[in-house]
Amino acid sequence: METAVFGGGCFWCTEAVFQELKGVHAVMPGYTGGQVENPTYEQVSNGNTGHVEVIHVEYNPEEVSYRTLLTIFFASHDATQVNRQGNDVGEQYRTVIFYTTEKQKEEAQKFIDELNASSEQGDPIVTTVEPLKKFYPAEDYHRNYYKNNANQGYCQVIIAPKLQKVQKEFAELLKSS
Repeated sequence: METAVFGGGCFWCTEAVFQELKGVHAVMPGYTGGQVENPTYEQVSNGNTGHVEVIHVEYNPEEVSYRTLLTIFFASHDATQVNRQGNDVGEQYRTVIFYTTEKQKEEAQKFIDELNASSEQGDPIVTTVEPLKKFYPAEDYHRNYYKNNANQGYCQVIIAPKLQKVQKEFAELLKSS
């Protein structure tokens, strides 16, 4: 098993997307990248800790490649937005890849370079690539948020469309229902 850590806005959204993928064995929402030890959701939400809402993904590289995870990551959020995703605003929602190996660092940067080179008309990718230092799991009520709250308004309006997009565009990469 290997680990990948992505920040692409609200971790409820990214968790729901990555839980759908073949080869992904566990997804844990949490926080990283800041200065406060053991931050809480309230502290991170206030934007004063430097942390990012992220997902910690455990995956089997024999079943799903890191490049495929990068493809899903970039397809499921707007990597051209600085410190925001939709209505979620602040550095805690920034687009970032926290690498766990030098190979991941190189692959992530190469992927970003390819995306930026693919269209001169598009906005540049602002996703940063940073080393993972310390990951803090989110509080229990954040885990499996979409699965546990699918009928809630935020889930219906924000998360469900992202899932539908991934299900439509990447059906071959999804676990069987």
